[in-house]
Amino acid sequence: MFKSYVLSLAVGILAGAIYALIAVRSPAPPVIALLGLFGMLVGEQLIPLAKRLIKREPVNMAWFRHECVPKISGTPPPPDDNTRQGS
Repeated sequence: MFKSYVLSLAVGILAGAIYALIAVRSPAPPVIALLGLFGMLVGEQLIPLAKRLIKREPVNMAWFRHECVPKISGTPPPPDDNTRQGS
């Protein structure tokens, strides 16, 4: 648990350094801040995508809608086809 706090602080320091490099004051203006948050949500999906590609598992729209869209948009995942067939 403590590790996540230290990691969060380190990433925050990195974000602050990047803000300084691109000459944006912190806290960032709303549009820049929202784009940064969106970038973080999208960036979180790069690791699962890379893992699937390394394992040579299919990456298709069904997978993207079920695994990525809910995490990016905050909406619940669509129901599985398997659960609908069993009903």
